[in-house]
Amino acid sequence: MGAGAGSGPWGQLFLRSLLFLLLAGPPARGQLRYAVPEELEHGAFVANLGEDLGLDVSTLSARRFRIVSRAGARQHLEVNLENGILFVNERIDREEVCEAGGTCLLHLQLLVESPLELYRVEVEVLDINDHAPTFPWQEYVLEVAESAVLGARFPLESAQDPDVGTNSVHTYRLSPNGFFSLEVQTRSDASKFAELVLERALDREQQRVHRVLLTALDGGVPERSGTAHILVTVLDANDNVPAFDQPSYGVSLPEDAPAGTLVIQLNATDLDEGPNGEIEYSFSGHAPPRVRELFHVEPRSGQVLLKGRLDYERASLHELYVQAKDRGPSAVAVHCRVLVHLLDVNDNAPEVTLTSVSTPVLEDAPPGTVIAVISVQDRDSGDNGRVSCEVGPNVPFELRSSFRNYYTLVTTQALDRELVPEYNVSITARDMGSPALLTRSTLTIPVSDVNDNAPRFLQPSYSVYVMENNAPGASICSVSALDPDCQQNAYLSYSIADGHIHGMPVGTYVSINSDSGHMYALRSLDYEQIRSFQIQVQAQDAGFPPLSANVTVHIFVLDQNDNAPVIVSPLPRNGSVATELVPRSARPGYLVGTVSAVDADAGLNSRLSYQLLQATDFTLFSVAPDTGELRTLRSFLEQDASRQQLVVQVRDGGQPALSATVSLLLSVVETMPQTLSDFSEFSLPPEASSSSPLTLYLLVSLGSISFTFLLAILILTAIRCRGERRSRQGDSCSPPRCHCCPGSRPSPDGLKTSNLTAQPPAGTAAGTCLDVPAGGPPGYCYKVCLGPESAQSDFMFLKPCSPPRNNEKDPGKRSRPEQHLQVSKEAKQPNTDWLPPSTQRPALKRYQTQPWGNRGSRWKG
Repeated sequence: MGAGAGSGPWGQLFLRSLLFLLLAGPPARGQLRYAVPEELEHGAFVANLGEDLGLDVSTLSARRFRIVSRAGARQHLEVNLENGILFVNERIDREEVCEAGGTCLLHLQLLVESPLELYRVEVEVLDINDHAPTFPWQEYVLEVAESAVLGARFPLESAQDPDVGTNSVHTYRLSPNGFFSLEVQTRSDASKFAELVLERALDREQQRVHRVLLTALDGGVPERSGTAHILVTVLDANDNVPAFDQPSYGVSLPEDAPAGTLVIQLNATDLDEGPNGEIEYSFSGHAPPRVRELFHVEPRSGQVLLKGRLDYERASLHELYVQAKDRGPSAVAVHCRVLVHLLDVNDNAPEVTLTSVSTPVLEDAPPGTVIAVISVQDRDSGDNGRVSCEVGPNVPFELRSSFRNYYTLVTTQALDRELVPEYNVSITARDMGSPALLTRSTLTIPVSDVNDNAPRFLQPSYSVYVMENNAPGASICSVSALDPDCQQNAYLSYSIADGHIHGMPVGTYVSINSDSGHMYALRSLDYEQIRSFQIQVQAQDAGFPPLSANVTVHIFVLDQNDNAPVIVSPLPRNGSVATELVPRSARPGYLVGTVSAVDADAGLNSRLSYQLLQATDFTLFSVAPDTGELRTLRSFLEQDASRQQLVVQVRDGGQPALSATVSLLLSVVETMPQTLSDFSEFSLPPEASSSSPLTLYLLVSLGSISFTFLLAILILTAIRCRGERRSRQGDSCSPPRCHCCPGSRPSPDGLKTSNLTAQPPAGTAAGTCLDVPAGGPPGYCYKVCLGPESAQSDFMFLKPCSPPRNNEKDPGKRSRPEQHLQVSKEAKQPNTDWLPPSTQRPALKRYQTQPWGNRGSRWKG
């Protein structure tokens, strides 16, 4: 930059910029134009874009208001997002930005999102007088023949000023001297050059050298200048200078011309002869380096050849200054200008730039959703620079043109991530040149998942078989479900739906691992209590809102031989062994009785077989293995014992087999009594009565206490029945209720111990009541009350029942003392998978209906 710059030019340039904006009128729709002087400092104000574009300044940052530029391009201007002001980001050198002369424009693309809007702004860079004129050399040597005539003109090297307009070279000035004057000429392109005019005849003998100072001045304010010293050497006469055919030449050349291409053939003539007429061609001293890189001048032939590679997009016009000079003394150089116009060739493929990309895209995005903003540019001109853009086939996307060379990529239909999780969209940009050039760019668009798929189980239902008596906490099965979604939308958690199994929450039976779907039994299952149940398992994903699916799991409990046979007939009486009377006159095959038992298991585990385990005489009795019938094998002999001790074993068919035994005491009598005999003396050994007087005292005491307790119960029952009879005025006495008194202990005489093992159901809190027949006086029935803790107890608590009245109309409703053992609904019922043979059923029926008062036929067939 030359000297003399001050604050004055800046003010004048701003006034000129403001005047230009006022005279320019309103810009085209969607486009603004501003002017800014070059060489402004960083932060200098250019324009208020927020106000001019009508944008809300407070939302500029949120809407990502920005200038879109090509990658690698210098960002001369920038936008302040806080106030919307366009300011100078870095110093702008007009001569660097715009190499060619004329109007220098900066094209800005402004982009704002939400919604997407695009604006085009042109900023004209105004020239300031920041360069002084310069000469190629600081000193010129001009040889002038002494024979030169007055008025002879000698063209001088022109000064160059990078500025344009009035800031370029305006005039020349010559220092005062007595021989030369200066005339300024104007070329056709309005450029100035100076000619030295001889005003006084030269005399080499008087003065061989003349020194003058040439000053070049521009038209800027303040004025800038450059100087060069001219050394005029007076020579002997070579009075003719070369002359070109024309002062300016024009030629057109395609930009893809190879090196060595002939640009133009120059021709200059000189009327002199010999060395004074031999012409040499060369570039003028002020030819720019770029021209010297691209072109070459043959000194002897005058051919201008292409030396480097041309680029229409960089410069479409090259200006060459060639001089011709003869080889004689006092040679004078003449100049001509060659204008080389470049022809555009389609040598630049379109450039595809992703200005803004919004990925990933939700799979439920509606059609028309903007995915990306794409800019397409081609550095060629004309048809070579016109570009069309399209996307590949078979993708749910399309391109919509918003501005020239700007496209938006939008969806055309609904997306489904489960079908296509990611799209590779091929974008093809093709120009209109011949041949056409194209550029393909691939945009990867991932599809973001939405929770639009519910979990699906691998099976419509599950069937699980679990052996009873399983270990609590053991895994019984596993359920699995799949969710085609991804990430948290595919994360599944398993749970068991609320419900009840036999009145208990399902959560007390089974549990499930919420992550793996493994199911575990929380309790040991009992086939005799529950044979099958079903639960609902739910699989729910972690999406929002969550989706779920249910599946039914059927759990079947398999039987295990865990229940031993239970003897139901004959029953021991008050802790003693079961007794029976057998006539001595019985013949072989005489049916003494039938041993009956039940097994709560099923299948082979409940198939029972009977055998005689112990006997006083094995040759006297036998037991049918299938029916349990006890028969005589032969007639009684005189030497046979009158009391026969038998032990019968009942074994089931399970593996391993379980068994139960019953002891029988058979008394061989001559005649069968009509009343039931008292066999309580068999509960103790014969020698027990004579063991000690203390035993007798204990028996008498226990008997007295038992009798007193029984008498008190009878009195209380009679008082209660009488009160009820009065209150009901003739109605019958209600059936006796069961009162469980686990804390009381009866006397031995009032209650005999029993080997009945009735187990209450698991989890039953209340006592279990059993009707037990007894051989007591008519009109009494007995209730067996077992609490939850009485599984190991053999005590029975008896309660008398009031006798039936004469006015009872339904005898079937009366309490029957001969009724056999009945277990309440809460007790475990015998298994009915296997029933006794048909030959045994009549005996069981007779046993159940036979009065207990007839002891002689209590368990006979």
